[in-house]
Amino acid sequence: MTNSNKRRISDDSTLSDATVSRIVEMAWEDRTAFEAIEAQFGLNESAVIDLMRKHMKPSSFKMWRKRVSGRRTKHAVLRGAVFLRHRATNSRI
Repeated sequence: MTNSNKRRISDDSTLSDATVSRIVEMAWEDRTAFEAIEAQFGLNESAVIDLMRKHMKPSSFKMWRKRVSGRRTKHAVLRGAVFLRHRATNSRI
């Protein structure tokens, strides 16, 4: 995907509430890499950070950023991820 095809936060208005909720859930999940969010929703890491900043309370955003900054599991390259697919823990399949 080229840089021009990556969705920026300005396109956030086109995302449904359910989609935003799903992205926030995936971003909070420790084992879901930013690359998985990008593959599924077309939002790169900086767009996800912007979305989180916009849709969270400032204190919650600061806590999340502190937790994910430099975390190996949030970056597929650092953890050697083969699969970029998120599987919710509450799914039956």
